[in-house]
Amino acid sequence: MRRVTLLSLIAALLFALGGCATIKDARGGPGARLDPWENWNRKVFAFNEGLDEKVLKPVATGYSKIVPQFARRSIDNFFANAADAWSAVNNVLQGKPEPALQDVVRVTTNTVFGFFGLLDIASEFGLEHHYEDFGQTLGRWGFGAGAYVVWPVLGPSSVRDSAALPADRWFASPAEYINDGRWQFGITTLQIINTRANLLGASKLLDDIALDKYSFIRDAYLQRRRSLVFDGDAPETPEPPDAPASAASAPSSAASSPEAPASAASAPP
Repeated sequence: MRRVTLLSLIAALLFALGGCATIKDARGGPGARLDPWENWNRKVFAFNEGLDEKVLKPVATGYSKIVPQFARRSIDNFFANAADAWSAVNNVLQGKPEPALQDVVRVTTNTVFGFFGLLDIASEFGLEHHYEDFGQTLGRWGFGAGAYVVWPVLGPSSVRDSAALPADRWFASPAEYINDGRWQFGITTLQIINTRANLLGASKLLDDIALDKYSFIRDAYLQRRRSLVFDGDAPETPEPPDAPASAASAPSSAASSPEAPASAASAPP
C-alpha cells in the first residue's frame, strides 16, 4: 500500500515536472536558466557545508581510522548490490535488455556467492556496474533536467532528479525493506558515514582547487547527470537564443573573407 502511495506521488511530481519543460534545455542556456534559484541554493549549500564540517567530516574521519578499508569496501559492496537490483529495473524501463540482464546476473552472483553482496564477485568476472536510477530513466523518456536545486543534507539535484528521488530512495535502499525503525536509522546512518569516509580525500582536493566550490559542484553535477542519461554520448547542446549580438553579426570585412565561413563552421558549439 505504501508503494502504491509512493507511485502516486511520483506521478504527481512528473506532472509538475512537465510544467518545467521551458527550462529542460538549461545546460545550453545562460546561467540564469541553469540556476534560477542560485541565491537560495547557495544558502542551502552553505548550510550543508557547515553541517559537513562540524558533524559529518569529523565522524567520517574517526570512522575511517577505526574501521579498516576492507570492511568499508564490503559495506560499499552491500549497498551497491541493492543499487544494482534497482538498476536492472531502470534498464528494463529504458529498453536496454542486455545491461538489465547483466545487472540481474550481478545481483544473483553477489548475493549467493558474495555473502549477500559483501563481496563483489561479479566484478571479478568482468560484470561491471551500470548504476541506472529513476532520474536517468526519466531523462531517457524525454523529461528535461529542469532547474538546478540544492536540498538540505541531500545536496545537489535538479527538478527531474528531485521528482525521481522518492523512487530511488525507496527501491534502492536496503533500509526501506526493514520494518524496524531503529534498524532503518542505523543502516541509513552507516551508509551516509561510510560514503563520506570514502570521499575524504576527494573533498580535500576539491577544497584546494575550487575557487568557487558551489559553481564547481553545480557544473560537475549537471554535466555528469547529462552524460549518464545519454550513456556518455550526450548530443551537443544548442546555442543560447539570446547570444550576444556581436557574436552573431560579424564585420563585413570578415564576411567577405574566404576563410570566415570555415572558421565559423569549425568553432566549438
